Amino acid sequence: MSPNLQKTVFMMQTELTQRTTAQIGEAISHELGAQMITDFQSANPTDTKSYQIGRKIIEQILSQPGCAGIQFFNAYNEAGRKTLVYVGIDEAGKSIVKYTTVTKEGGFGSEKAIVADRTVNQDTEFDTWEWLTA
Repeated sequence: MSPNLQKTVFMMQTELTQRTTAQIGEAISHELGAQMITDFQSANPTDTKSYQIGRKIIEQILSQPGCAGIQFFNAYNEAGRKTLVYVGIDEAGKSIVKYTTVTKEGGFGSEKAIVADRTVNQDTEFDTWEWLTA
């Protein structure tokens, strides 16, 4: 890892401890993003290069009651391929596994929360030049 990237990571870790769950994450420069990807892929040349996740499932997870963010877990799917399993998390950073609903009769019920997968793994090489000039 480059010295500038190490300094940036330390600063970000310090900032993250002072944020709420909903505030985690921020835009970074194209150059930093490209450097981070290149560093990882150089250190892990046989690992999965990236994952694609559709907007619809992200919106469904975030629209669950009390959801403040999403947590991604490294996992293996049924075919043994590396994937991500992702779930909503509340403001305390805890996985949302169920939530309370109101039934048609006006009582309370319980729904299982969304646990998602079905990412598309991308094993193509990262093209730094294309990314930086787009």
